[in-house]
Amino acid sequence: MPTLNWIGKDAVVNHHHQVPFHLLKDVPDLACGDPGSGNLIVQGDNLVALKALLPYYAGQVKCIYIDPPYNTGNENWVYNDNVNSPLIREWLGKVVGKEGETLDRHDRWLCMMYPRLALLRQFLREDGVVLVSIDDSEVTNIRILLDDIWGRENFIAQLIWEKGRKNDAKFFSVGHEYIIIYARSISRLRQENTIWREEKPGAKAIHDEYLRLKTIHGNDLKSIETALRQFYKMLPKGHPSKKHSRYGNVDDDGVWRDDNMSWPGGGGPRYDVTHPATGKPCAVPDGGWRYATLGKMQEMIARGVVVFRETDKEPPIRKTYLVRGDDDTDDIDENDIGRQVMGSYFYRSALQASNTLQGLFGLKMFENPKDHEVLSRLIRYVSNDDRESIILDSFAGSGTTGHAVISLNKQDDGNRRFILVEMELKIAQEITAERVRRVAEGYKNAKGEKVEGLGGGFRYCELGEPLFDQSGKIRESVTFAELARHFYFTETGEPLPRERVSKSPFLGECRGVGIYLLYNGILDDKSVKGGNVLTRTVLAKLPKFDGQKVIYCAGCLLGKDRLQAERILVHQTPYEIKVS
Repeated sequence: MPTLNWIGKDAVVNHHHQVPFHLLKDVPDLACGDPGSGNLIVQGDNLVALKALLPYYAGQVKCIYIDPPYNTGNENWVYNDNVNSPLIREWLGKVVGKEGETLDRHDRWLCMMYPRLALLRQFLREDGVVLVSIDDSEVTNIRILLDDIWGRENFIAQLIWEKGRKNDAKFFSVGHEYIIIYARSISRLRQENTIWREEKPGAKAIHDEYLRLKTIHGNDLKSIETALRQFYKMLPKGHPSKKHSRYGNVDDDGVWRDDNMSWPGGGGPRYDVTHPATGKPCAVPDGGWRYATLGKMQEMIARGVVVFRETDKEPPIRKTYLVRGDDDTDDIDENDIGRQVMGSYFYRSALQASNTLQGLFGLKMFENPKDHEVLSRLIRYVSNDDRESIILDSFAGSGTTGHAVISLNKQDDGNRRFILVEMELKIAQEITAERVRRVAEGYKNAKGEKVEGLGGGFRYCELGEPLFDQSGKIRESVTFAELARHFYFTETGEPLPRERVSKSPFLGECRGVGIYLLYNGILDDKSVKGGNVLTRTVLAKLPKFDGQKVIYCAGCLLGKDRLQAERILVHQTPYEIKVS
């Protein structure tokens, strides 16, 4: 497999393991609505912020969307697109060393992206996906990075988003960019027979009418489809459902009689189909036959799916119901009515996103903001109707992802949650959070018109201090709950469920192992030989667990034989704490 080398690579490929865990500090004054809704905006270096979020969200995120700097060399935007900001240069100096001072912009970009992509992968559920917006400047490099970190076998698609012609181009008018999609585990998606579909424009009206007619006619498909055909004909000319030409080509028996129809899959005939009246071979449809075996065709005939003409001089046709899914069964799959596979190419003018942002703030804020309607469409598509999923964006910028999630929840009464991370303080407070606040609570547009809010809220956090001080000791300000989440995660690789963060030293069981933490007087005894040190007295007070136990504590006064008899493994804090 091709690999990518650049100056500074050796210093960054494992750097995410060395990033220290930080605490998250609530800023209640910047929160919106119900802070307990599950939505979160974090201001701070996204590499550090992602590490701080891992104990809470590792393996929990369904969809990651990121819009990283495109690295075009333009330094005049609100975001420094040349990856040449003081923050990034300072970070490169610490991580890469003196080499970082001479890196070209592509080296800097790769150094910046690698550890962030490595951390992001740990957030996804096994059935999760990542979507990355990018353009021609770094599309080749990002594909190789993702192949290396996520696995080439997990590549799904590279979408092309056509955003409109640029009239100031000197050579070609490149008006498109890409959205690259990788799965956390494509084998898991296949194992679960995951199928992504989206609603066809205007299909909902047909579907809703079908459901209404079903309450009247029950399972009488002929009556339902005759009435549905009349409903279709009565729709206004500009109705989006009129795009479905098949709905207007059905006879009164509910049969679609299209002589030029191509049977799905194509392929020429390999056998004769006998006409039931004349006993002679029928003429062959121009579109060919789908099935290569006579047995399969006879099965279709027996089910009544094939409709014969009066003579064998005309080819038979396949019987297709308006409300039928894409398969050839007689069962109606109501979940697949009016749904289709999304194409890898789509058009959406870049002006739409700019106009939306300008309408929210009354002035031009970003040069190239993303479109919340495009993101809503993609999130709904890849989350496969999981309306409880978590969506993560670690390059939040103007807050488009938060807007998309709130809008999507409003449309389908979902309960998706977003996590947004923005590095720049001014942008995070005045644009990212403010945009989501206005979308949630409502606002007045540039014309002074009131726009109703869509509902929702969020917590706003800043990065706090590291868990450990410079001497490696746990900071005195760290609470039991904060340390519990950290230790449970580093021991199990999974977040500690919120309901299990209590005032008990027993954090819970994971894969047959009981996990305990003695810290900060959890047993109401902070003496040297008391609550934070494992003694016979302390052991007797611990909640019972019949199995292997891991106990984090400041010290242990039990002998080796007793520990072995009790099936206890001791980790002394803070010296035996994993940070990766």
